[in-house]
Amino acid sequence: MKSLALAAVAALSLSPLLAGCASAPGFAPGETADPQAAFMARLNALCGQRFVGRVVTDDPADADFRDNRLLMHVRDCSADEVGIPFAVGEDRSRRWVVTRTGEGLRLKHDHRDPEGVIHGYHMYGGDTAGPGTAGRQEFPVDRESIDQFVAGGATVSTTNVWAVEVHPGRMFAYELRRPEGRFMRVEFDLTRPVAE
Repeated sequence: MKSLALAAVAALSLSPLLAGCASAPGFAPGETADPQAAFMARLNALCGQRFVGRVVTDDPADADFRDNRLLMHVRDCSADEVGIPFAVGEDRSRRWVVTRTGEGLRLKHDHRDPEGVIHGYHMYGGDTAGPGTAGRQEFPVDRESIDQFVAGGATVSTTNVWAVEVHPGRMFAYELRRPEGRFMRVEFDLTRPVAE
């Protein structure tokens, strides 16, 4: 009887701690405490939907993006990989691919012409260096991509860090940043899915 009473007291004293864990900051109800799994779940929750975005930074290098309609389409979804075609006006050659690996998450840029033939720099990107959060993951450029950029004469891209954010019911963001000051950020309005 005494041991049952002690167990009940222990359970009562632990319940506030357990409740605090379940509602840790940055996680919506029902989300896992693994921020990368939660991030992938947030991406998957958008599957099948299209959203219009806009460049919110002012680098002159992004004038073409600012002058065109930007459309992302979340599709090709699974627990371990999500493909997101990204159209800049009529140019539909870009696709972001976020994959769960054994060590974290990976972002790659799949570039193909209208017939599906690879062109230019292709499948470049990087892997997460830390757990990130359910809302934001950062991807420093990987060795394979650095080699590709150097071979193609784009050494400026060898310090790239990309980031993707998913804030449910509000906003999706894609970023490119370099230490020397390059910064591009595109934000998509998740409150208004579009048909096409």
